[in-house]
Amino acid sequence: MEQQPKKVHNPLWTKDFTIITVGTVISMLGSTLSGFAMSLLVLDYTGSTFLFALYNVLYFLPHTIVPALCGPFLDRFSRRKTIYVLDFITAFVYVAAALVFVGGYFSFPVLALFCVVIGTIGSVYGVAYDSFYPLLITEGNYSKAYSVASTLETLTMVMMPVSTFLYKEFGIVPLFVADAVTYLIAAVMETQISAEEHYVAKQQQNRTEQRMTRQMVTDFKEGMRYLWSEKGLLAVAIYFCASAFAGGVTQTVDLPYFKKAFSGGEYIFTLVWGMASVGRAIGGMVHYKFRIPREKKFAVALTVYVVISALEGTYLYCPIPAMMVMCFLTGLGGVTSYNIRIAGTQRYVPDEKKGRFNGAFGTINMAGMVAGQLIAGALAEVLPIRGIVSAVMALTVVVAVTVIGGNKTAVSKIYNTED
Repeated sequence: MEQQPKKVHNPLWTKDFTIITVGTVISMLGSTLSGFAMSLLVLDYTGSTFLFALYNVLYFLPHTIVPALCGPFLDRFSRRKTIYVLDFITAFVYVAAALVFVGGYFSFPVLALFCVVIGTIGSVYGVAYDSFYPLLITEGNYSKAYSVASTLETLTMVMMPVSTFLYKEFGIVPLFVADAVTYLIAAVMETQISAEEHYVAKQQQNRTEQRMTRQMVTDFKEGMRYLWSEKGLLAVAIYFCASAFAGGVTQTVDLPYFKKAFSGGEYIFTLVWGMASVGRAIGGMVHYKFRIPREKKFAVALTVYVVISALEGTYLYCPIPAMMVMCFLTGLGGVTSYNIRIAGTQRYVPDEKKGRFNGAFGTINMAGMVAGQLIAGALAEVLPIRGIVSAVMALTVVVAVTVIGGNKTAVSKIYNTED
């Protein structure tokens, strides 16, 4: 009887994976610290849900354009260098912001410019990171790796109540300085990553003798054609565009709702949504230890899409303890669907096309989010917030059932795979 070859267990925590994970957590801690405080700053000074929505839009607007343009570039050049150079630049930008806002100075136009700059840097960084991260994962460890990423990202959300307290006591400037320090530390760590990027040489061999701008346009068109030609990937992109639209709505109206509905509403908001972070953390740890059976991943993902939308569409009508439970379940389901989707798509897409795919996917995703923010900001001035959220979440359920459920065969080919 022929002996079966032994299954090789590759270590996940290599030097490169450890560096990218620790560096990312450090920078995210600072980003969360200053980011939530900036939201409070805008609401405190303007008192307008629409201006708060505009502030969010100005940050996310570059994410609707830049990813699709930089994706082809990042398929031809070092994503590693892009990541640490952008972190160095971000550290400098936060130092400049601290100097501008010192003394309690506030100007919405200046803040708007700051948001556009940070949003542009973040949009390029996001594509570079999403396309580089899979290259640092050893074979057979995709689900574990993305469980680690989602869990640690969730744990940074504990900085929200800390951010609220520090902002109330000391203002925004010390938080900008802290953010600059965290990005500087992350950038220095990321320079030590040594992974080889073989896709660069492969793409250089395929490169035609045309100007860079023309080459990028050619690559961008190729990326969009690739997404359009892959029925499963296209269905996933359409659903997550709708989900991002709903996320843009809730991101715009939830915090203002809590501030108006409750005394100390910003603290209650962090308490309620902190439970979502707890749910994501626990879910991430579970997925690190246990794997969802390959043949059940699609069914689990679709179920989670529907349940999460139902919970988010109704939680604002409930008492605070019930809100906390529902947000916990939302976090638990969210990390589950994230792991299935990100691991599946990043395994499915070839290395040399990851930048283009992630760029196109990011553009579609952020276009939905920005649209949701703008529409929610306008509607919240005249319509009840809870009704807006419920209607949008009901629409998201419909999209999940028709687009994901209606393309079961194609999406299952992406989701129902082994690490």
